[in-house]
Amino acid sequence: MNAFDAVIDAPFGKVGIRTDAQSVREIVYLPGDTPDIEPENALAIEAAAQIREYFETPSMRFDLPLAIRGTAFQQRVWQGISGIAPGSVWTYGQLAREIGSVPRAVGQACGSNPLPIVIPCHRVVASGGIGGFAHHPGEGFYRNVKRWLLAHEGVSIA
Repeated sequence: MNAFDAVIDAPFGKVGIRTDAQSVREIVYLPGDTPDIEPENALAIEAAAQIREYFETPSMRFDLPLAIRGTAFQQRVWQGISGIAPGSVWTYGQLAREIGSVPRAVGQACGSNPLPIVIPCHRVVASGGIGGFAHHPGEGFYRNVKRWLLAHEGVSIA
């Protein structure tokens, strides 16, 4: 695994940020005992600042150059997710209907999102509850991150 360009504190643990010369490549949720890495390049500094701003103001809009690498279908799902406003949630089924797909495929693409928070996949939930997160269907760290992000935006889901 490549090293992170920054690891910053988050209310639920840490956030790792990977960049290249032109864009943010990946954002990763990490446990709280992960060592901090101060951002040193300009893009990592800006990404860290915007993520910290989100932790203060959940309605803020990200303005970062993103390396959106994925299949055409994944990119369609991620574009759909990006249109969901802070404080709102859609079900996998709603998003699937919006883009002309099926819920399971949408869920898989959500779980493969390399840029969570910025592409807010936490705003997509199951019809009967919170659903999985980052390909982690059960209870635990990732689902707790999803719950925190939703609550931060004013949404409560069991």
